[in-house]
Amino acid sequence: MDTTYRLVVEYDGTDFSGFQYQPHERTVAGVLEAALSQLFDLAIKLTAAGRTDAGVHAVGQVVSFIGHDRFPVERLALALNSVLPLDLSVRNPARVADGFSARTSALDRSYRYIVFNRREPSAPVRRWSAFDYHPLDHERMRRAAVDLIGKHDFLSFCGVPPERGGTVRSLHSLEIEVEEPFVFFEFRADGFLHRMVRIMTGTLLEIGAGRRPADAVPAILESLNRRSAGLTAPPQGLCLVGVSYPDFSSRPLGELRPSNRTSLLG
Repeated sequence: MDTTYRLVVEYDGTDFSGFQYQPHERTVAGVLEAALSQLFDLAIKLTAAGRTDAGVHAVGQVVSFIGHDRFPVERLALALNSVLPLDLSVRNPARVADGFSARTSALDRSYRYIVFNRREPSAPVRRWSAFDYHPLDHERMRRAAVDLIGKHDFLSFCGVPPERGGTVRSLHSLEIEVEEPFVFFEFRADGFLHRMVRIMTGTLLEIGAGRRPADAVPAILESLNRRSAGLTAPPQGLCLVGVSYPDFSSRPLGELRPSNRTSLLG
């Protein structure tokens, strides 16, 4: 009998050409679908909570798929992790109600962007953080970030607009945390547009470096013009950290957090 499964997926995106399946490219979906199809002896197609770009990481990506009910769900993660490459793993497998979709059933998604901020780069952290040598005014960035929170048309912060569904999103929270030399930006929203987090981060970094005024965000939003916003921050600093559902969150328990947490929301 067909049944719906849910999996949490973690990956180092450095050597993947993004999440979504692409012929002749190594993608997260392509590798995971091949492994699942082998285990289930059935062609498996995934639905993901978010389609991350090339070089972007995840510790809380969620996928759903339909398979037969003959595979013991308690063995699914062990079986998959034994055949997956070292830069891709799964956890928390579950059978869920028919009609569940990792994408459309989600309540919100959280992304973290990590910046390594000092005069010199650091080789060991280059795979999972972006380097910015400019001195950054954290309070200027926090003041500017307040204007991003709420329900807005984020077309100015969108790389490629969606074919349907519009560009209005609700950004529930934006936290900026500092643990020198790292700066952590964390975004939680009902959904994100193409490269939205990276463009918002790039804009905030320009404000923090004094290259834009701290009150620049309202005019950028109002312009509905991508050219009004800042540069797109590089992919390696971005990580999908969690997806929330009515009865489940994919955010890892006990994850490492900066010690001196500061929040725009108090």
